Amino acid sequence: MKLTMYTDYSLRVLIYLGTKEESKLTTIQEISDAYHISKNHLMKVTFELGKAGFIETVRGRGGGIRLADLPENINVGGVVRQMEEDFHLVECFNPETNTCPISPICGLRGVLGKALNAYLAVLDEYSLQDLLFNKEGLRDLLRT
Repeated sequence: MKLTMYTDYSLRVLIYLGTKEESKLTTIQEISDAYHISKNHLMKVTFELGKAGFIETVRGRGGGIRLADLPENINVGGVVRQMEEDFHLVECFNPETNTCPISPICGLRGVLGKALNAYLAVLDEYSLQDLLFNKEGLRDLLRT
């Protein structure tokens, strides 16, 4: 399973915001500069993170973004589920587009389904706080 860049960027935004003081606002430009990621990409990501309730956005002069909850309350598995478009590892995972002729008797779907569930279960064990175990080191690297 490979996460999309969209989800990768989402997690990076949350990590960046997690290194900040709780109420401090951050701009998308700051995050873009820290990670060397296109500001336009990050605008789309932060919009979705805001819609999903992971971050708060403050508009206007002096505005910015910040975490909507404490890092220990933001579940990594929940973020991944929210930000990934689909989890169709193989064609037969999507009944609307499946044309594989062996689907009715193939054992691969069950094996991959079990692997996907295990993957998500591991992510569910972690919060954003767990990813911030070295907050000072992250701040140094990101220059926050």
